[in-house]
Amino acid sequence: MDNIFLALLSFLVFPGFLFTAVVGLFAGWIDRKLTARIQWRVGPPWYQNFIDFFKLMGKETILPANARRMTFLFAPFIGLIGATLVSLILWQMNLYPATSFLGDIIVVLYLSILPSLAIIIGGSASGNPLASLGASREMKLILAYELPFIVAIFTPVVFIKDIRIGSIVTYQINNGMMFTHHLSSLIAFVVAFICMQAKLTFVPFDIPEAEQEIMAGPLIEYSGPPLAMFKLTKAMMLFALPVFLITIFAGGMRFNGIQTLFSIIKYLVILILIVLVKNTNPRLRIDQALRFFWLRMFPLAIIGFILALIGI
Repeated sequence: MDNIFLALLSFLVFPGFLFTAVVGLFAGWIDRKLTARIQWRVGPPWYQNFIDFFKLMGKETILPANARRMTFLFAPFIGLIGATLVSLILWQMNLYPATSFLGDIIVVLYLSILPSLAIIIGGSASGNPLASLGASREMKLILAYELPFIVAIFTPVVFIKDIRIGSIVTYQINNGMMFTHHLSSLIAFVVAFICMQAKLTFVPFDIPEAEQEIMAGPLIEYSGPPLAMFKLTKAMMLFALPVFLITIFAGGMRFNGIQTLFSIIKYLVILILIVLVKNTNPRLRIDQALRFFWLRMFPLAIIGFILALIGI
């Protein structure tokens, strides 16, 4: 009974839903604030994302006339649960590497797709042609970036010969960060970072929700609490995905002494890079994104994987 209570507490509070949601919303504020400064604006106060979330939670949920009701309403929960589980597993493996289980890295990769699948399901169920178009773009984007992302994530596995996240963290504790000690991991880190930008649907890969073309894309019919959950999921992934990259390539997130400061700095550096890429590039068309990932990122990921096989 105590184990069940502790597991539920971990999922709901720390390092699960509540912790990831709070830090994710705060990371979203850093994104908005830095974006505003780049554009010579002041930007919102630190609590603005929290206000926006609770305001949406208090609004009415409007169901489109042609929507598939249950699918439309259930889709946001799929993404939210996926983001929560990704963060929960990653933090559990960082804080307690010995608790890692065989194949947990595969589980995280699968779970990280759920927020995108939720958007596809929700957009397709809304009955709106613009939402369906956005869902179609989201599907094509997944097919473009997911394969190079998986190859990049598995590149460090070649060195440690173990598909446990805890083993990757332990290896880096003993031998240093993967991307600073192995050329193959550096290449894989670059590929994974660019793919992460697409998983977050940030510019130049915000194709599914291109405001100037299809308004809000898959989310155009969403309002009230379901829309709030989608926005919260995106904020949570803005926290969880950089932690994933840090865990695999940059020594993990450690909280003992000076390592606490280093862990925070590593996350902030990746977050700032995400925002800078977002604000200094034009949006790609979907065909350009497909060619970019299939003809550039995938071959680059394969090169990194081959270099890892030969020990470079």
